[in-house]
Amino acid sequence: MFLQVVSYIGTVVGFLFLTLSIASGLYYVSEIVEEHSEPTRRFLSRAIYTIMVILVLLLLFDKFPFKLTLFSIISHVIYYQNLKKFPFISLTSPTFILSCLCVILNHYFWFKYFNHVEIPPQFKYNPNYVPPRRATFSEVASFFALCIWFIPFALFVSLSAGDYVLPTTTEINKKQDVTDLDSEAPKRLRKKTVGLARVVINNIRKQIRLVLRTLGFDIEPEYEPLAI
Repeated sequence: MFLQVVSYIGTVVGFLFLTLSIASGLYYVSEIVEEHSEPTRRFLSRAIYTIMVILVLLLLFDKFPFKLTLFSIISHVIYYQNLKKFPFISLTSPTFILSCLCVILNHYFWFKYFNHVEIPPQFKYNPNYVPPRRATFSEVASFFALCIWFIPFALFVSLSAGDYVLPTTTEINKKQDVTDLDSEAPKRLRKKTVGLARVVINNIRKQIRLVLRTLGFDIEPEYEPLAI
């Protein structure tokens, strides 16, 4: 009985450590991407083309469904549109919203495809029927990691929040007084671009600190998360 309790505690602790490790890795990768945005954009562009080629090869050699493969290729074309203004993006832009929808649909459709085990009616009562080979767990996991999740995950880590984009000439009112522009320009220019991953992690850390303060704990009293 106590061994089961220990196993539950160990599972929870392990999950917490795994979550913290992933968050720390995302934070570190996001900082690197912020300093090397142009090489990251080139890498993501080539990665998208590579994955599209992989999907075509899977269609030809492994008989993957044509419509589903075509949908995944179109989804990666949509992901590629986010790179036009890389690393900046607006969370309310149609391209970003459509990309999020494609990620969800891709995951659902492919999961349903690999989980389909229905036996054709004409072979349902045939003891000699040999079902087609099913993909192994490692094959399915590798496909999802490379062809479904990799580009959306990389875009999430690489893209920066639109609120931190430096103002462009189209965003500035031509009728505004020049003195007002001069007074506000330094403040805007001092804003630094921040990756979406860092924005999300900082918000989560802020909420955790608020909960801990409510419970009477005060961890890192001098720490102030990045204002969003």
